[in-house]
Amino acid sequence: MVKELKNINKTENITEVKAPLVDALNSAYKNPTYQFHIPGHTKGKAVFKDFKKLIGEKALNIDTTDEFDNLGTLHPATGPIKEAQELAAQAFGAKKTFFLLNGSTAGNLAVAMALTKKGQKIIVNRNCHRSILTGLIISGAEPVWVCPKKINDWSIWGNIEAEEIEKLLKNDDKISMVWITNPTYEGVVSDIKSISEVCKKYNVPLIVDEAHGCLWNFNKHLPETALKLGADVVVHSLHKTGGSMSQTSMLHVSENSCIDETCIEKALKLLHTTSPSLILLASLDAARANLQTETGLKLIDNAVSNAKYLRKRLDNIPNLHQLKADFGYKTDVTKVFIKIDGLSGKRLESILEIDFKIEVESASDIGVLILCNMGNKRSEFKYLADALEKIASTNYKDIYYLEKRKHMPMLEPIIKMSLREAYYSEKESVLKQDAIGRISAEVVAECPPGISILLPGELITEEHLPYLNDYETLEVVK
Repeated sequence: MVKELKNINKTENITEVKAPLVDALNSAYKNPTYQFHIPGHTKGKAVFKDFKKLIGEKALNIDTTDEFDNLGTLHPATGPIKEAQELAAQAFGAKKTFFLLNGSTAGNLAVAMALTKKGQKIIVNRNCHRSILTGLIISGAEPVWVCPKKINDWSIWGNIEAEEIEKLLKNDDKISMVWITNPTYEGVVSDIKSISEVCKKYNVPLIVDEAHGCLWNFNKHLPETALKLGADVVVHSLHKTGGSMSQTSMLHVSENSCIDETCIEKALKLLHTTSPSLILLASLDAARANLQTETGLKLIDNAVSNAKYLRKRLDNIPNLHQLKADFGYKTDVTKVFIKIDGLSGKRLESILEIDFKIEVESASDIGVLILCNMGNKRSEFKYLADALEKIASTNYKDIYYLEKRKHMPMLEPIIKMSLREAYYSEKESVLKQDAIGRISAEVVAECPPGISILLPGELITEEHLPYLNDYETLEVVK
């Protein structure tokens, strides 16, 4: 067993780390049975040989689902799965934690289904993830849009002001919930404590999509998690930065939440597969355990240290600029958003990938987003900084500027119909240029970052066209 720091850098109490799901899966592997149940590949025996060679026989051997091998069940949570969720709640400072498959999308859909209903008004930030829109389409709730500050030099959305939330709540007593995203995809952080205080003043719950902030509770150099700042429900994408496998996330109900967690549990039961992957669930258990070990905490320290090293190097590169906190708002230091004079972000991304074999998180018309992850080594950041120095001093031709492409939607929506009404309306597909003046009947959102260019019920204008270069037709209300 590995040493665990109980309260994550806040105390010196050390206990033995437990990963009950990992242990149960390991026990199942060491005690094989004759399998007459799903999955039908039967511990890898009926798998395409090249695929088996690629991922390994052991991985296929432990590819099972709940209810077998004393692994427990996901809905309702029993056995090692239940214990793993309880340990996660303790680690993140929540009253109740649910493991999510299908990413934070499943958590956002569950929140919408459990906590909103047709006709309800919900404050939502314009740069929310498309899964929140999907959830509101399902429930029939109506978003009341709050537009964060625009950081025009970077063509991104910034922080949400508590004053804006209060203004909306004060002007409409029918608003029943506030649902915001923090941090932004590029790492800009809002004042969740002040927003929470406003929500409590008006007696409405606060839901925070903190998908990109799952490490915050484990390092003093990172922002404070919304679970400690008054949010009622928080969603974390452990697979994004926390070390779990793709599509695995967690949903937390806070200690003093006004939300009945059984409602969310029932919604998740409707949304989740009835054959959950134990490998994916165990990866959540493993990620949580790792974040509580001395080794895991050191990895987070290294990520922060590497980010600071990279930022210091970037400050000394002519023609290169980075988004940072001293511009008047808070940021997560591990999310480095940069731009180089004369290059679009998409062009910079392609140069990094083709000439230097460097892949970044994403690119917009302005710049690229670099994630400083726990698994990256200092040598990799040195190589990255050296590559950026070369690029910034080389005359690359930027073809994207000539094409007038835009990749980060920065438009405030003109709403003509409700989300649900437009989505379920009679539709027709028209050429993009003929859609101007029509009402969108679909969610148009590129991922990453998954922020909508168009949402159902929104008036399509000429301003949308630069964001739609890859689209020939659009679905509109007939």
